[in-house]
Amino acid sequence: MLFRNNYGVDLGSSSVKVYSFFRNKSYIEKNMVAYRGRRILAIGNEAYEMFEKSPADISVNSPMAFGMLANLELQEIVLYSMIKKIDHASGLGADMYFSVPLDMTAIEKRAYYHLVNGHWLRKNRVFMVESPIADAIAMGIDPEKNQGSMIVNIGAQSTAFSIITDGKIIISRKIPIGGRQMNESICSEIRKHYNLQIGTRTAKRLKVVMGRLNDQKKEARKVVGIDSISGLPREEVISAYVVNEGIANCVNQIAAEMKSFLERTPPQIAYHIAKEGIYLTGGSTRLPYIDNYLASYTGFAFNLSDLYETSAAYGLEKIIRDRNLRKWAQPVKQKKL
Repeated sequence: MLFRNNYGVDLGSSSVKVYSFFRNKSYIEKNMVAYRGRRILAIGNEAYEMFEKSPADISVNSPMAFGMLANLELQEIVLYSMIKKIDHASGLGADMYFSVPLDMTAIEKRAYYHLVNGHWLRKNRVFMVESPIADAIAMGIDPEKNQGSMIVNIGAQSTAFSIITDGKIIISRKIPIGGRQMNESICSEIRKHYNLQIGTRTAKRLKVVMGRLNDQKKEARKVVGIDSISGLPREEVISAYVVNEGIANCVNQIAAEMKSFLERTPPQIAYHIAKEGIYLTGGSTRLPYIDNYLASYTGFAFNLSDLYETSAAYGLEKIIRDRNLRKWAQPVKQKKL
């Protein structure tokens, strides 16, 4: 094949980000599938509209869990539908660059190969870029020529801490706390204070509208939920204080883990990290003042990326467009038995 399209793919627990080299454009869509038995009812943003609204016989799930592939077949359907929308192509004979978590097993790497060489997507070559490297390149960090950079990615279901120096990731840690856990914590606080049960989508809307880790305002919003005692629908005015208490529960855990992670860092590298600041990215960093809040907890300065959840996808775009950066992409081949 004379011309092969290149795609940069970042599979997230909340959304899928795809960069198309031919279109020179990035696309983002919710990583959700709605299905009844073996029948697919909706994919992507349409499936998310059904989330927490569907009847009991319809399942609405993400094929990813804590940044890892949980359902290969459903993830292939989501990716195939996105590629069809982008290029109206059949997903044959392309080069796929994936941003992937660290410390993957051989089986997990093979899953990515089968993801784009399965039923709908076929004859594609697979390249893998470690997520912290993709984030670093997106934020203008040269992974090869630095004496120590720390990258923190707060995603939908997990938070990853990584330290890069001299072209290697020397220390890395991942914890199962992210935006979804913040939403669940808000639900828990509202149930505790108001005896009201709300869904995580409602909690997410409250988080977006009223979430303030510093400079808290006296705000309130009306929501409708289910009364914990009577089981009947009820309207309630929710205070911003309760919403922020739920958010702070998770952010404090992230900050505590970050602090212990920094304590394990060699002093000479920690010095350089303190000098240039910790790089902060991920979809959940949209919370106002999260960088200031973490800085006051850890004592380190933070550089907040304005790329948020598209950081890794932008890093993959740079790798695809610059041949000098392609050394960071490792090819994955099918092993013959």
